[in-house]
Amino acid sequence: MATGLVSHFVAMAQNNAWANHRLLSACEALTPEEFAAPRVSFFPSLRLTLNHILDVDLYYLAALEGGDAIGRIKAPASDYADARSLRLVQTATDRRLIAFCERQTEETLQRDWHLPRLNRKPPPSRVANILEHLFQHDIHHRGQAHAMLASTNIKPPQLDEFFLAGEEDLRRDELRALGLPLR
Repeated sequence: MATGLVSHFVAMAQNNAWANHRLLSACEALTPEEFAAPRVSFFPSLRLTLNHILDVDLYYLAALEGGDAIGRIKAPASDYADARSLRLVQTATDRRLIAFCERQTEETLQRDWHLPRLNRKPPPSRVANILEHLFQHDIHHRGQAHAMLASTNIKPPQLDEFFLAGEEDLRRDELRALGLPLR
């Protein structure tokens, strides 16, 4: 079992998967029209916001795994028209992120890594900082989607019941369904 910083990032990746699952599962009750309906936020719909989370996850994974991150940037944006289709792809992506975090060591997390960009060459960042940024990015946009969901007739799910022992019963069934260990 991983310890220290590795354990932290594995837990964050598991939390990310659970929160994505919970939010997208709630969105499955929306029609495709409601999912794509204009709403107030950085991306003007749930569909665009949640597809953006997927695209950024795919870009960061391509970069961190040594894949074609520039090709990922140049690829057309994901455009899953309904939450169920998007959830299936996001779940597979989340599993890749968990597996990436599980492969890390304290040393690899401190390694400098380049995130390729189309129009510039940024300085390297530590792998740990890249992961921190990715999780923060996803939390940020899930919060926006959560607020947009509140403007529908679907109750937004709690997304902060992952880490505390006293809340295990609130996540147990979903973690089992996702194949994630109980915390």
